[in-house]
Amino acid sequence: MEDVGITVSKDEDFSEWYTQVVLKAELADYAPVKGLIVLRPDGYSIWESLRATFDKKFAKNGIRNGFLPILIPESLLGKEQKHFAGFNPEVFWVTHSGTNKVGDRLALRPTSETLAYTLYSKWIQSWRDLPLKINFWNTALRAEIKATKPFLRTSEFLWQEGHTVHATKEEAETEVTKMLKVYENTVEEELAIPVVTGKKSEKEKFVGAEYTTTMESIMPDGKALQMGTSHFLGQNFSKPFDVKFADKDNVEHFAWQTSWGVSWRLIGAMIMVHGDDRGLVLPPKVAPTQVVIIPIYGDKTKNVILAKSKEIRELLESKSVRVHIDDRDELSPGFKFNDWELRGVPLRIELGPRDIERQSMVVAKRYNGKKTDLGWADIEKIPVILDEIQSDMLRVAREAAKSRTVEITDYAELKSGIEEGGFFNAPWCGRVECEEKIKEETGADIRVIPFESKETGSRCVYCQEPSTCIPIFARGY
Repeated sequence: MEDVGITVSKDEDFSEWYTQVVLKAELADYAPVKGLIVLRPDGYSIWESLRATFDKKFAKNGIRNGFLPILIPESLLGKEQKHFAGFNPEVFWVTHSGTNKVGDRLALRPTSETLAYTLYSKWIQSWRDLPLKINFWNTALRAEIKATKPFLRTSEFLWQEGHTVHATKEEAETEVTKMLKVYENTVEEELAIPVVTGKKSEKEKFVGAEYTTTMESIMPDGKALQMGTSHFLGQNFSKPFDVKFADKDNVEHFAWQTSWGVSWRLIGAMIMVHGDDRGLVLPPKVAPTQVVIIPIYGDKTKNVILAKSKEIRELLESKSVRVHIDDRDELSPGFKFNDWELRGVPLRIELGPRDIERQSMVVAKRYNGKKTDLGWADIEKIPVILDEIQSDMLRVAREAAKSRTVEITDYAELKSGIEEGGFFNAPWCGRVECEEKIKEETGADIRVIPFESKETGSRCVYCQEPSTCIPIFARGY
């Protein structure tokens, strides 16, 4: 039984720790094909929870869900060659149907712009058809050439990609900002992960976009993780794909477009930010099981304690709390405690003979390990306790992110700091030459230029020319 739990420390071997948590907490497993993973029920439940939250917010913004096929003809992809060139090294191709060549090769969808906009050009005729706002819950496939890691880098991944079409530039840009805010709020409120929002540099923006807005988060190992992006596409796709509309005077115009998406790497971020040496730590809002009840009994007390456990479960379920009773007789209470800690369940209730006598129970919080006694009359407080855990986890994560964020103006300090890891706010002149040199010499790139970043009269950390902004430099996943 020694290998049941996590066998390495998060601080000493972060990569191995992360992999063990994913596998041993039964969120996912490796598929028979290299670079692919299988989502197990708990992992998929977290994704479903995020999806449900996003769908509610999308619907409030007038966005509906659709479905796109996975195969895209090569001839279609060539319509926007600059955009597709960025994906070309990662594309999986279908060349045969049975033993017959298919002719025009078919790409397994790396992203859906070309397919969606070919269809949009058919669906949009006049100003009455706008705005068109559709989201697609898809998988995407990209031949991952770097080292793969569950949820973070896999050759197939779950994501959503939204594609909207507007009559005016202003309306499209408003949509870009609005959708990034939806992502920011959801990640912070549901996953308890703080993010920094802003723009990507010209070098790092999405190929084919006028500009890309992004949200970035710092992981405990000092690396940055891109959590989601929202792109202003301008007319860069509407022109090659002929996405046009006739206005009220029957004059034709090319439309203005946006795209935006997040993937299951959000789950990977949640694991890294909150997990500890005992395993997974789940924020209550997305936890498949929010409360686990561990009845502790002998032969004489079994029926009474199980009856009380079921009574507590029914009461909590009536309050929309997700509850499980672990009544496995073949396992000791200690083993069960460790097992549910590994799985990250936010709250554990321990109920034994003494608790029955005192009409109370022991409540243990997973995120900080604190135990308290709670009287039966106070069981209705558990939803409030779960809310407190959720907000406390975000507060702790914000404090950790702040401690890993450094203001810096000296290039030598930037180089040595990047070796240790972290977010580095450093002035930059805006020239791609300096950006590339910093990347070449440190391995760090510009993760985000925060919206609140303003010129302060400082000088570029690399060339010492006057700076134009203060972006965040970091190495990333």
